[in-house]
Amino acid sequence: MTKRILVLGGDGFIGKHMVSALAASGWAMPVAAGRRARAAAPGTERIQLDATDAAALKRALDGVDGVVDCIAGGAMVDVARNLFSSGIDVPVVHLSSMAVYGSAVGLVTEDAPLKADTGPYAQAKAEAEKLAAAYPRAVILRPGCVYGPGSTQWSLRIARLLRARRIGDLGAGGDGCSNLVHVSDVAAAALAGLRLPAAQGRAYNLAMDGAPSWNDYFLDFARALGAVPIVRLSEKRMTLESKLVAAPLKILEILAGKAGLARLIPPPIPPSLVRTWRHEIRLSPARAEAELGIVWRDLAAGLAETAAWINSVAA
Repeated sequence: MTKRILVLGGDGFIGKHMVSALAASGWAMPVAAGRRARAAAPGTERIQLDATDAAALKRALDGVDGVVDCIAGGAMVDVARNLFSSGIDVPVVHLSSMAVYGSAVGLVTEDAPLKADTGPYAQAKAEAEKLAAAYPRAVILRPGCVYGPGSTQWSLRIARLLRARRIGDLGAGGDGCSNLVHVSDVAAAALAGLRLPAAQGRAYNLAMDGAPSWNDYFLDFARALGAVPIVRLSEKRMTLESKLVAAPLKILEILAGKAGLARLIPPPIPPSLVRTWRHEIRLSPARAEAELGIVWRDLAAGLAETAAWINSVAA
């Protein structure tokens, strides 16, 4: 029997891939939920929904066999509160983030405490996750840096910076672990979480086994993009980028976005991003491999696919 699975945030980067993966599984009929009215893709249902409206969300939950919560941004805590107080009794896959580990270093398993001490985003993710953890049928996924077609954060922005020679070999400033995970692996983990009763009440790190350092990722991605050789950048240069250049570029980016000209403005490199590239944290993927059966996407294949998407976007 086909399961109806409600995907909250179905118009977002991960949400779109989630809907496609569910539709392709033959096991589920995804119900893509988003704020805007849009036509349903083949093999899917579509509803217009503001999930911060508790009553509207409760109506949308009627008749579904599971939920995948892909909501990001400022609404994620309110949506989680509405979702887990709705009285549902179905499996819920909740998309959290490695950000809940905050400034932790070294190899981190799912049993590590939630520090969330690196800023408002981490704090919001931790608060939403705590709401999910109180629901016994929740499956919590903590992805690292999600790359792949459609990723503006860890693919498109990185590609633009590489092509502009504004990042490259960062020396010690790029020695942190990238904790990369392909978006298809996130979708596969969510599908497994919905289908496996033993996954309910469990949390899972999602990052490819043997994830490269940021320096190695930049080099491999530059090769896939045809943007080699990469440049060697000093710590002083990155400090200037993040502390002096980032703020004016961000203002220009916002103004250009309103005018539909965002592509013309070089992406800023905020201090938080520089800290990420230095951060020596490595997610342990062992539990996701053993319990969800995840086999991580080959990095070379994932980067080739991502580069092809970026070239199509830039065309």
